[in-house]
Amino acid sequence: MLDDFIDRIRTAHARATPLVIRGGGSKAFYGNPCTGDVLDTTGWRGVVDYQPKELVLTARAGTPLGELETLLAQHGQMLAFEPPHFGGCPLPSVDANAESSPVQATLGGCVAAGLSGPRRPYAGAVRDFVLGVRMIDGTGQALRFGGQVIKNVAGYDVSRLMAGSLGTLGLITEVSLKVLPKPAAETTLQFESSEADAILRMNQWAGQPLPLSATSWHAGLLTVRLSGAASAVRAAQTRLGGETLAHADEFWLRLRDHRAAFFDTRPASSQLRLWRLAVKFSTPPLQLGDAQWIEWGGAVRWLISDLPAAALFEAAKSCGGHATQFCGMPQANGVFTPLSPALQTLHRNLKQRFDPQGIFNRGRLVPDF
Repeated sequence: MLDDFIDRIRTAHARATPLVIRGGGSKAFYGNPCTGDVLDTTGWRGVVDYQPKELVLTARAGTPLGELETLLAQHGQMLAFEPPHFGGCPLPSVDANAESSPVQATLGGCVAAGLSGPRRPYAGAVRDFVLGVRMIDGTGQALRFGGQVIKNVAGYDVSRLMAGSLGTLGLITEVSLKVLPKPAAETTLQFESSEADAILRMNQWAGQPLPLSATSWHAGLLTVRLSGAASAVRAAQTRLGGETLAHADEFWLRLRDHRAAFFDTRPASSQLRLWRLAVKFSTPPLQLGDAQWIEWGGAVRWLISDLPAAALFEAAKSCGGHATQFCGMPQANGVFTPLSPALQTLHRNLKQRFDPQGIFNRGRLVPDF
């Protein structure tokens, strides 16, 4: 199958024919729209190597995340960055009552999207756990970067460059990841809180020796997860107080995968869009409407809004961050905060080096290429 990928890519390169890389399709909504012939990776699946004692797992790009997480759980381990699975983020124009096709998040899509879940600010992002990748560039050349041990990086770390590239630099075929043991104990607490007070508390807790592993605020409820040694979790729970949340795992999974009703923009208006604003942790409440959900200790603000893209790009910039239209009908400005001239040049040079004919996911990350 790898030879088939290479042949298709070489043909596309020779003809300058665009290709859309797709695994399970769970994140097909994310990024700018792009068109081309679909290059399906779901058949290229399976665990290549797993060394529980070494905390390293290597698998092919089309391997479903669910299968990997099940395997890791059997050995008391996990993907610490809690990658979202999603079920495909619905567009507002889709019939709310229509049945959607089942999708499965894959390892390749997980790395290419570069998205992390609730544990990210406390454990690290996707790129922090990528040890190595195998890929095929836009000329059909098979490449390998990094390896299968933690201390293997010398020079420019191209393997981690793949995280968040949205498939624009090449077809990821294999990934080696660092995995971690699951915490011995975990509990989730909830507090009634205003938005401003929740942001203050999350920032104060972050500066204290507490075993935090996730934080969230929405609709007057501040939710915090504690993970670690049983004694540390008990001590933190006694110190913080609050109410213990039943079925906490389901709460964090619904938040991770956007299965809570908040994230569905369909019922109200086709003009509503889901935005993700990445800002400084201590940024005070954003005066951008009531429909907000806060994560990552205050660093991520999810927003349902019909405001113009330019207004939200500017709002995030004024807070030292950036904005992404995560879901909804695209606007002319594109879904990502426009790059500075220097970053635009860097992106263009990388694209030219890895994909000189611009065949991979054309326009998905940067509209011009």
